Amino acid sequence: MLRVFLDAVGLIAPGLDGWSASRSVLQGESAHCFRVRPPFTATLLPPNERRRLTPSIKLALQAAQEATEHWGLPARGLSSVFASTAGDAEIVDKICTALTLPDRPVSPIDFHNSVHNAAAGYWALATGSRLSSATLSAQDESFAVGLLETAALVQAELNPALLVAYDYPCPPPLDTAYPLGAPFAVALVLGPAKTAQSLAELVLRQDGAGQADRMSDVSLETLRQGNPAARSLPLLQVLARGKPKRVALPYLPHSRLVVESTPC
Repeated sequence: MLRVFLDAVGLIAPGLDGWSASRSVLQGESAHCFRVRPPFTATLLPPNERRRLTPSIKLALQAAQEATEHWGLPARGLSSVFASTAGDAEIVDKICTALTLPDRPVSPIDFHNSVHNAAAGYWALATGSRLSSATLSAQDESFAVGLLETAALVQAELNPALLVAYDYPCPPPLDTAYPLGAPFAVALVLGPAKTAQSLAELVLRQDGAGQADRMSDVSLETLRQGNPAARSLPLLQVLARGKPKRVALPYLPHSRLVVESTPC
């Protein structure tokens, strides 16, 4: 069992443009609808560096930026965990295509961005953080594994940590092998102790086999099923409603990650 405190949330997806704007949708007060969202606006990096970012990295950084702005303290004081199932499929596609061409003209920037922890690297550059960081992938259970890893990191270091779970749709032909419905990113700031800005106390434990929680809203459930990072939606809904509740997230084939949320 792991016990941590949630201090801030960042969220970006079609129809969910930021945590504050999304709470009424998650509470069921406003209808969710898929719509084309405006360009990502993560501004932590200077313009010259921002030009090198891919849509996947921009997605992750914008969620992280929103969460840390709500947290209110310097982001360099956070350890971090980045969780992405597919990584940056656009870069994979570009490099594979370049390798089929004469002279194999792989872009140095694409090669630089091809590593799975590229988003974490840009985050460290933007914030000046030199604290521990991990980047992981766990197929459709990436959010639950990332949450567990972050909570363990918080408890081991007794220091706040940032979780960023994100995935961006793959370009063709990779989308036929691994279809992702829509971009989605969520960022959570977790701490070892209750603070003035704590939103909820979270207790995590592994449970036996059973169904993971789903969304009753059809549109939100479509979003949840279409992106591994969106498996966070049942937990986000509980947080938005601000009532004590237990949430079951998909974890291992024969178990679930159960999160007991109690508002602070």
